[in-house]
Amino acid sequence: MGVAVCSLKWEAVRSGAQRIIYDSDGYHLVRFPYGEAEESYDPWKMHDPAGGDPAPAFPDAHSGLITPSHDGWGVLSALVFWEADSRPRDYRARFVRDPLGESTGYDSTATTDMVPTSGGQYRSYTWAMFVKRTTPVGLKISARGAGGAGVAAPLMLAEFKLAIHTDVITP
Repeated sequence: MGVAVCSLKWEAVRSGAQRIIYDSDGYHLVRFPYGEAEESYDPWKMHDPAGGDPAPAFPDAHSGLITPSHDGWGVLSALVFWEADSRPRDYRARFVRDPLGESTGYDSTATTDMVPTSGGQYRSYTWAMFVKRTTPVGLKISARGAGGAGVAAPLMLAEFKLAIHTDVITP
């Protein structure tokens, strides 16, 4: 069975702080550098700025996308480290098909909501679903304060990975 993998990583200590920008859905699309930066692995060019006009650049919204190289069974995983912050009352994450609404339409799945712990907030997420070459996927996050409003809590690290099992057997 073949597996195509894209593994992205961003760290504040290497790339500087990531400005948290909440979209109309109350979530921030996490951005990742292009190329070999930050221990990224992308031989199938699923996180590639080439082909855009103009070519996207980190940290624009397109740098938050993985566009599957194959149709297949995709396993999405993410790791998010938030700095300790007393303002958020909960931390949320979700995987989204077409988060920019440019192909098949925004479709979120696997939304997770957790209350803060007493120190830094370290979260990992996993979800499996069918992916298509025509539909990019993204990782969206939110830190919410009193009343549910988004809080620009600082991120320390984020990773986003997609492993596509290309030989899906159908009956």
